[in-house]
Amino acid sequence: MLDYIHRPLLICGSGNMGRRIATVLATQGNMVHLYDSSSEQTDLSIQYINEYLPELVKETPNGKQATVKVFNDLEKACENVWLAIESIPEILDAKLDLLEKLDQLIPQDAILTTNSSSFPSSQLTKNVKNTHRFINTHFYRPPITKVVEVMGCGHTDPKVIDFMMKVFTEFHLNPFHVRKESIGFIFNRIWAAIKRESLYVAAEGVSTPEEIDQIFSYLGDFRHGAFHLMDEVGLDVVYDIENHYAEARQDIPKEPRQYLQDNFLSKNKLGVKSGSGFYQYKDKNIK
Repeated sequence: MLDYIHRPLLICGSGNMGRRIATVLATQGNMVHLYDSSSEQTDLSIQYINEYLPELVKETPNGKQATVKVFNDLEKACENVWLAIESIPEILDAKLDLLEKLDQLIPQDAILTTNSSSFPSSQLTKNVKNTHRFINTHFYRPPITKVVEVMGCGHTDPKVIDFMMKVFTEFHLNPFHVRKESIGFIFNRIWAAIKRESLYVAAEGVSTPEEIDQIFSYLGDFRHGAFHLMDEVGLDVVYDIENHYAEARQDIPKEPRQYLQDNFLSKNKLGVKSGSGFYQYKDKNIK
């Protein structure tokens, strides 16, 4: 369908998630373009990729390290790409603006995707003309978790979805087809209930974040509890996602969001990336 071997792919947004997606997709010897309007962010991304990519390539079957090229000019970053993945924060207007620009700049046969974790694809196609090639490719904390959910927008050509499922498998990812448009996708809809109730228990003073994580890890057999994982995602991102769920559903309680705002966001405690959240962190760039 597309020459994804000799043409570059593009990640737009080199923040915590964008740099991780770039690392995972740079293990097959292909060319990866990484764009961000901030040169500081692209510098940090290259540091991250240089640190983690060589080991990931060794762990990947038939792994071959790709060339990763960073851009602060969007038009140049889009040249000859076969795939463009939007991976910026969960702010609707910003996503709409970037996706409109990408739709106009990438080649006509290229696939346009978003990594949004809470906005359904159809809500992001407002300014996209070529909706037949638009999908959501939602990654889960790569490179540790190699799961990606693939969801259409209602106008997506089924062949595009089939093609991306095949390509992701060849990149040694585990793709899951979200067969019907859903706010939160498959896992996140289930995870949201656990996360929200954990916040609610802490907000009511029933227990502390540390104690909730301890009992969760003992009884749930998870590597980390809900609060540790929220710190990794970023508490501002968690807050934005919860607000979006609340807009879509009338049964979402306000207390978990208020707890985040009053005790963490208002004090710039955003989790790992700020060095402080529910826990304290020395390393702001954990794997």
